[in-house]
Amino acid sequence: MATSLITNIKQLVNVREQWPVLRGKELADLPCIHNAFLLIEDDTIVSYGTMEELAKTNRALPAETIDATGKMVLPTWCDSHTHLVFAASRESEFIDKLKGLSYAEIAARGGGILNSARKLNEATEEELFNLAWGRLEELIQLGTGAIEIKSGYGLTVEGELKMLRVIKKLRGRSTVTIKATFLGAHTYPMEYKEDHSGYIDLIIQQMLPVIAREQLADYIDVFCETGFFSPEETALICKAGMQYGLKPKIHANQLNLSGGVQTGIALGAVSVDHLETMDEPAINALAGSSTIGTLLPTAAFFLRMPFQPARALIDAGCAIALASDFNPGSSPSGNMNGVVNMSCIQMKMLPEEAINAATLNGAWAMECADKLGSISVGKKASLILTKPVPSLAYIPYSFGSNLIEKVMIGGQWQ
Repeated sequence: MATSLITNIKQLVNVREQWPVLRGKELADLPCIHNAFLLIEDDTIVSYGTMEELAKTNRALPAETIDATGKMVLPTWCDSHTHLVFAASRESEFIDKLKGLSYAEIAARGGGILNSARKLNEATEEELFNLAWGRLEELIQLGTGAIEIKSGYGLTVEGELKMLRVIKKLRGRSTVTIKATFLGAHTYPMEYKEDHSGYIDLIIQQMLPVIAREQLADYIDVFCETGFFSPEETALICKAGMQYGLKPKIHANQLNLSGGVQTGIALGAVSVDHLETMDEPAINALAGSSTIGTLLPTAAFFLRMPFQPARALIDAGCAIALASDFNPGSSPSGNMNGVVNMSCIQMKMLPEEAINAATLNGAWAMECADKLGSISVGKKASLILTKPVPSLAYIPYSFGSNLIEKVMIGGQWQ
């Protein structure tokens, strides 16, 4: 049995004996231990406490002992919304945006999601895997220890299955916890632009049976938005996926009051994601549900849209998570440190709220909170060791600095 001990930790962050979904004021409660130790056996957290408590045990120090004087230890980020598998970047559309074209205008010209779909269908499964693997390795070094990855850039039977098989291969090879989401209903392919029922039939009759047979996904997602999928279409697709055991996670209320929040709640969705456009009925509906609202501030930033109303959501008692929305069109960064920084700076979240939302609630938003998201006995030893920092608030405050010294995934330093 391999044993590791981290000693003299300035602050051991998000220490919990119980780890419920946090909502409202609970998000500001971030339990920490000062001058702490953390003991790991194989891939599991087995003990923690103060250095004074460690001294009283007279425990012999294991061969691997790390002195973390001046440094903090946090659970790794749990990024519950990404589109990590894609064939090519879209910086030409970035220039279009700078020239004044909107997201919807670019999509109407065959750009946006359709652009990514075209390039993905031209790429081989091996090419997609190698690209995605490189991105995943980079994100691990930035502190991500769990990640949800969506399909949705295939928009054909072959393309969607290819994406999901790449995600399955990533799951099989990486030590990071990976959840897979089927997002065939990301937009309508050009050939189905005037035949919505035809494309929905393709999803239900041809994609879902293979996805279920090959066990390629955990969740089903739909882009519920004006000009994309209506609430009724969203419910139809999600219910079909639910018959195969896929749980809903909805792209909701990004561009308009689309009804996506209420639709997701009615379906019992694990999460409704984006939420840039919210009104009082949508906020109250989310607050009264068990569905998590996942906020994607870097997408709002990149698209120059109003940020999600985090304070209104928290004050209403909603459970919220933070995620990166890593994708080539609207959030070409999977850096969760930046997400936490931006949530504090632009959405006025407290550092404690942002860290809880990016760790424990993020884990709940992809149903792995029993293993990740907090420093708890029995959970996986997936940890961020910071460089020396003066305080917890310095992490979001120092937005341009990489404060991570090392990352541990399942008991192994990366």
